[in-house]
Amino acid sequence: MSRNVLVTGGAGFIGSNFLEYMINKHPNDLLVCLDDLTYAGNLNNLDPIINNSNFVFVKGNICNKELVNSLFNKYRFDIVINLAAETHVDRSINNPDIFYESNIIGTTVLLNACLKFGKVKFHQVSTDEVYGDLPLDSKYRFTEESILRPSSPYSSSKASADLITLSYFRTYGLPVTISRCSNNFGPNQHLEKLIPLVISKALNDEKIPVYGKGLNIRDWIYVDDHSSALDLIIDKGQAGQIYNVSTHNEKMNLEIIKQILKMIDKPESLINFVSDRPGHDRRYALDSTKLEKLGWTYNKEPLCQNTLSLDTFFEVGRGHRLLLSPSCTRRALF
Repeated sequence: MSRNVLVTGGAGFIGSNFLEYMINKHPNDLLVCLDDLTYAGNLNNLDPIINNSNFVFVKGNICNKELVNSLFNKYRFDIVINLAAETHVDRSINNPDIFYESNIIGTTVLLNACLKFGKVKFHQVSTDEVYGDLPLDSKYRFTEESILRPSSPYSSSKASADLITLSYFRTYGLPVTISRCSNNFGPNQHLEKLIPLVISKALNDEKIPVYGKGLNIRDWIYVDDHSSALDLIIDKGQAGQIYNVSTHNEKMNLEIIKQILKMIDKPESLINFVSDRPGHDRRYALDSTKLEKLGWTYNKEPLCQNTLSLDTFFEVGRGHRLLLSPSCTRRALF
């Protein structure tokens, strides 16, 4: 059975990988990508699928009600996956307004369109950061029932969008689901994010800025595993429910940085400790038992530690892309 699917933010890192996954997994679906092509979106990310007959790209902002409604009217979507968001914490500290507009107002525009055009199934892609952080020495993992304690304008905007999404289920009966994922890495990731930033700096023999002492812990997931989780949730997820997404790869930032430097034969002297970020979260960790009970599995093959080969290319201009091609496994960092 074919479906008409709207993916917002599809030219970004996670969105482009998810669209490629969906094209391959569900070749009969019509996939419409709505993306405003801001600094984090790059049309080149969609090169593998741009000419596919079941793919449509539309440039535009999710806050544009007229555009959004016209797309719903034209394509009569069965499912909407909202990946459009401002996501970089540092940027949210310096300019929070655009985060509130995109992440809160934009989500509301999409929810209203879903309601208007026949209670279209809606999936909100959120983040583990809405839970706040954990002590570095804690063994606890956040569950879907954990209290929301966002600590940055970014995470606050995402938490707000989550609550609004759930309110549309409770008030209007709109079939919504939410996923909260740990830190992603993989192809097409913007250079402002930790792993591509470290690689690009190191390859150019530039100093690598590290907040504080680099002891903050993040829970990492390869982007393909995230894509498979989203696919499962929109297919089998229960309306009104939240699903954590994690492959349980917790690493200190400094540990990741040193591992990358070792892989590309660069000295640790490139590490430059800088003043810590305001409100810097200490540790993220998610319990994904609920999603695994739904049937989600992820790649648990033995992790190759020392045989990484990096093929990189960068696009000059607004977008930058980084491809990681390990000779053993794309999860070689872990």
